[in-house]
Amino acid sequence: MEQFLRIGVLTRAHGVHGEAKVFPTTDYPERFEEVSEVIIKTRKGDIRTGIDGVKYFKNMAIVKFSCFSNPEEIQGLAGSDIMIDRSQAQPLEDGEYYIADLIGCSVYADDESGELSGRTLGVLKDVLQTAANDVYIVQTPSGKELLFPVIGDCIKDVDIENSRITVHVMKGLLD
Repeated sequence: MEQFLRIGVLTRAHGVHGEAKVFPTTDYPERFEEVSEVIIKTRKGDIRTGIDGVKYFKNMAIVKFSCFSNPEEIQGLAGSDIMIDRSQAQPLEDGEYYIADLIGCSVYADDESGELSGRTLGVLKDVLQTAANDVYIVQTPSGKELLFPVIGDCIKDVDIENSRITVHVMKGLLD
């Protein structure tokens, strides 16, 4: 399991007092108000800092990080991940998983998936978050991508401890 979880991506400086626009990558954007420390993963290294204030505008969080006092200090940090330690993460309900824990899991077809029964289909590469439901993106050994909607009829078991996801390959899904 990953020790650090991404809660946002820094997009650019905002204003003249060292605030930054952050695109939240968490289901709970108010998270920025509750964490004691974040890690900004930059190309030049990690920056550990507190958060002095947060406000929201449209789909963005405007964050005042403790370590920045002017917009020049934020220049060049666009695209940097904003991470928290797992100990500060939101508790999960049954059947909920952190995306960071899902990525890299091996994906297998269940025993009722016809000619694919029991076969390894590939590795979970990413999770596409849509309005209706999430979609698991699985990369096959040949490099092809398979898409599995995260619905009960399709995702049969998720075993984070063993890095294993079992799916039911519904008719027409691979066509």
